[in-house]
Amino acid sequence: MEIDMDSMAGAIGVSVPVLRFLLCFVATIPVSFLARFLPPGLPKHLYSAATGALLSYLSFGFSSNLHFLVPMSLGYASMILCRPRCGIITFFFGFAYLIACHVYYMSGDLWKGGGIDATGALMVLTLKVISCAMNYSDGLLKEQGLREAQKNNRLIKLPSLIEYFGYCLCCGSHFAGPVYEIKDYLDWTEEKGIWSRSEKGSVPSPYGATIRAFLQAGVCMAMYLYLVPHFPLSRFTDPIYQEWGFWKRLGYQYMSGFTARWKYYFIWSISEAAIIISGLGFSGWTKSSPPKPRWDRAINVDILGVEFAKSAVVIPLVWNIQVSTWLRHYVYERLIQAGRKPGFFQLLATQTISAIWHGLYPGYIIFFVQSALMISGSKVIYRWQQSVPPTMSLIKNALSFVNFVYTVLVLNYSCVGFLVLSLQETLASYGSVCYIGTIIPIAIILLGLVIKPGKPARLKARKEE
Repeated sequence: MEIDMDSMAGAIGVSVPVLRFLLCFVATIPVSFLARFLPPGLPKHLYSAATGALLSYLSFGFSSNLHFLVPMSLGYASMILCRPRCGIITFFFGFAYLIACHVYYMSGDLWKGGGIDATGALMVLTLKVISCAMNYSDGLLKEQGLREAQKNNRLIKLPSLIEYFGYCLCCGSHFAGPVYEIKDYLDWTEEKGIWSRSEKGSVPSPYGATIRAFLQAGVCMAMYLYLVPHFPLSRFTDPIYQEWGFWKRLGYQYMSGFTARWKYYFIWSISEAAIIISGLGFSGWTKSSPPKPRWDRAINVDILGVEFAKSAVVIPLVWNIQVSTWLRHYVYERLIQAGRKPGFFQLLATQTISAIWHGLYPGYIIFFVQSALMISGSKVIYRWQQSVPPTMSLIKNALSFVNFVYTVLVLNYSCVGFLVLSLQETLASYGSVCYIGTIIPIAIILLGLVIKPGKPARLKARKEE
């Protein structure tokens, strides 16, 4: 068996541990398919927990499940012992354990070198455990004054242990997400709400959407395998890179980021297919005539939305969508004081939490700080654009194009840090293009303080009326 694994891994150019993970990861699709045919309630919970634990064992070894037990146990114990503060307790202890694992295993170096471990799955699991505890804590609060997400997701009753384990490990969905709410999981397993079979047309066929996601995964993997030999990350430390001119270096940074993204597109497309075929990915019907099923709960990336983003503000809405949603609901919105508008602090704090979640590598930290600057600069350009009267369409369109170019430039410049990870390589790559992706956002933010945009043209028109 080892000989076969070695030959298979060598044939596609990956290590044996990565091949083992890929096989288990793709296996989440048939495993999730079988979950559709189980009776609601206890059988589905047992199946979800057992298959998730088995896939983890086959992929990462027995120790992975021991690691997963730590935040899961901490979260459940805090819900039993200290419900009013279980959310914040689970948040700090869950992140503390995740950070300890990041430091101990230094997973970034392993992933960068073509290896893999259970830390990525632990990252997803940590978010699930925290959201469950926060929703249970929110169940003590009155609906009045709560945000819409809190009202929809809060838990009045403590989930049973098998419900909780099933949610955390559901059919291997913790491998790469997407992150979803325990309330949705419970409704799916118990065939309630939009999954109720008593309502005609409420449980649509998932096969068409699954095939689309699976074919998308195939295209993404093909793109990645084609591009990665031409744009390796090792080129940033190659002497030939330093010999290139400014524009060629900048172009290579764009292509290295573009290449790396196809790997993530592949992973999220597979996880999307698995969640869709289980039925859990269903999120209701469109208002069109005739209505069509929506599978928003499973979507983690909008490929065209990322590559052609008109503004950096939309990047969190189209990239790692469910984690971005989690950060908005459980970090960003909860840092906003009542009666006040969010500012740069909330944005920076959210991006910092995201960086820590990924790992403590300098490249991650720098990338997410850069992201906060990038988004803030894009907001300034957008405000300028909105303040331009409709009659000056040429200027309005020019600013829209500037925002698009700005987003492409700064995003692909910034993501090099996310890819190379080390402080030396990150600063070297940024310095090789004169820190253009750092200087431009800061300059625009400062310029926005001097050239303050007027009120949006639409508001002016309404006041005149």
